[in-house]
Amino acid sequence: MKEKDLYKVNFTSLKDEEKLKVKKKIIKNVYSIKMRRQGFRFGIGVAASISLIISISIYYRNYQSFSVDKYVKLTEGIIINNQDKVKLILNDGDDIEIEEENSTIKYSSTGQQIKIGNSKEIKQPTLEKDEVAFNTLVVPYGRRSQIQLSDGSTVWLNSGTKLVYPRAFGKNNREVYLEGEATFDITHDNSRPFNVITDNHKIEVLGTIFNISNYKDENAISTVLKSGSVQIRYKGNSLFKPKEVLKITPGTLTVYNKKSHEINAEKVETEKYFSWIEGKLIFKNDNIDVIMKKLSRYYNINIEIQNENVLTQTFSGVLDLKDSVEEVIKIIKETSNFEYELLNEQEIIIN
Repeated sequence: MKEKDLYKVNFTSLKDEEKLKVKKKIIKNVYSIKMRRQGFRFGIGVAASISLIISISIYYRNYQSFSVDKYVKLTEGIIINNQDKVKLILNDGDDIEIEEENSTIKYSSTGQQIKIGNSKEIKQPTLEKDEVAFNTLVVPYGRRSQIQLSDGSTVWLNSGTKLVYPRAFGKNNREVYLEGEATFDITHDNSRPFNVITDNHKIEVLGTIFNISNYKDENAISTVLKSGSVQIRYKGNSLFKPKEVLKITPGTLTVYNKKSHEINAEKVETEKYFSWIEGKLIFKNDNIDVIMKKLSRYYNINIEIQNENVLTQTFSGVLDLKDSVEEVIKIIKETSNFEYELLNEQEIIIN
């Protein structure tokens, strides 16, 4: 990644006075990072990204009307990667690494107390009335996490996922931003709809269970509804229909194409889309390349398919993710036509 891209921030949605203040803070922060790097020669990836997010978070907790989508747009050029632990980035400047492979996080109703696992507790400073403060949870490949938000809603985050959310929701609405894959179990609240925002995509719910998959390296956003009712607002594919709305019922899968801005809906058996929470993957005539991409994320290992004939093969069955990645691939191989080579602990070749 080029250095100039790492520090890119989108100011288009801010007022002139806000732009000036934020730019000054970020320039000062970037200068500090550059000076430390020149003196000690350390990498800029995760540390620089988190430093910028912290700088912006501290400043914007004082803006009452600042929403999660504005916050995400402001930091859209900031990428957090190359880490092997779950990281919780707090609005007050702290970031916490979580050791567990499957971590649990629980917020109090005020968002002031955070319980991590069974033993660790964190207290965030008290906010003034109507203040907005965002926390960010980053789950790298090879890890999973479960978080209970301040309203009691529970979110299960799959590998390679980022969730941005207010530490405490406001009086009128509840909004979070998702990149990656997560399952949501939303606490019902008629007065405050719950919105999950992704790329040109917004899912509105009152109380329901659904799964969203929105990875940067994939061309589609998929949503599966298990119970309740959700309404999807998405960018349309023409000037005459710049925004579209689709309401779906339980047992429905929608797939939104990020490039064409078209959406398709179909009835499905929902079990396979939620099974990863329990450490299993269920497939029914799924392509091998799709399966290998899921395994790559789950086990945090590079799986490269070198033979194009393998791409058209399919697999049906249940994979227990408590097994090693090699044991899982052996099960797929029993009903498929391919060979594999384990180069090292971090790379497998399919040929």
